[in-house]
Amino acid sequence: MLKHFCGVARINFLSLTLLCIALAATACWQAGYVLKPGLLALVTAVGLCAHISVNAFNEYFDFKSGLDFLTERTPFSGGSGTLINYPAASHFTLLLAIASLLLTVSGGLYLSYQLNWLPLVLGIPGVLLIYGYTQYVNRWPLLCLLAPGIGFGVVMTLGAYWVLAGTVSATAWLLAFIMTLLVSNLLLLNQFPDVDADRQVGRRHLPIVIGRRHSASVYTLLLLLSYLLLLMAVFSSILPWQCLLALLSLPLTVKLLPGLFRFADKPALLTPYLGLNVMLCHLFPLLLITGLLWAGPN
Repeated sequence: MLKHFCGVARINFLSLTLLCIALAATACWQAGYVLKPGLLALVTAVGLCAHISVNAFNEYFDFKSGLDFLTERTPFSGGSGTLINYPAASHFTLLLAIASLLLTVSGGLYLSYQLNWLPLVLGIPGVLLIYGYTQYVNRWPLLCLLAPGIGFGVVMTLGAYWVLAGTVSATAWLLAFIMTLLVSNLLLLNQFPDVDADRQVGRRHLPIVIGRRHSASVYTLLLLLSYLLLLMAVFSSILPWQCLLALLSLPLTVKLLPGLFRFADKPALLTPYLGLNVMLCHLFPLLLITGLLWAGPN
């Protein structure tokens, strides 16, 4: 059972949630707010439950639609393959998805009751994204592109800051937008190997609609925007200059982009670049956290 849980919950991908919460918490600390350990633990638990829920729903619906039988899995795309090997675990997967979603809702309502109800403005769309991403969002190219980033950037990062600080700020918005761009790119590139399989089950994400090569251009644009937002935030003093440490992630982009365009239409050769993309999506916020810690509280 533990093996099934780790597979369908995609435990190895939950680090992204921890980074989003850590980024929000560090930004709160740097802004001079006192972090409450119990509150931070609850926010982290709610974020992890939300991530587990969307992963489990994705595993269940992809198994039921037959997509899992069509995809060529990589370490970064195509699902975990758990239900292909253990079909009887599909009921457990659905229960896990529903239970973790209910825990997310319950935790969110409790936080709203304890603080104020305004964060529900983010929480309600977040819950809809968790359930609807695999079944519905994947049929709308632009929404499919931005939904993952909005979930982790705006809903999770901005939402965590809102709950921990009791307010939002320009810093919180900038960090949320940067994470939105990075995570949207993470999922965009992970769709490249699955184009043919996804098309067969009716999905219409960007690589299907405009092709992999044009989608690589979209990826590049979003990546450039994330760095431009960082520079704008630092030069306008929204973020401390120490956050320029995030520019140390640029060597990854220098290695990633040429390979992406070279092998855009050869998905079997893209796996190393999918790995670089995952590294970039983790290293960028990790360097931002380091910069905020270096700057110290205001």
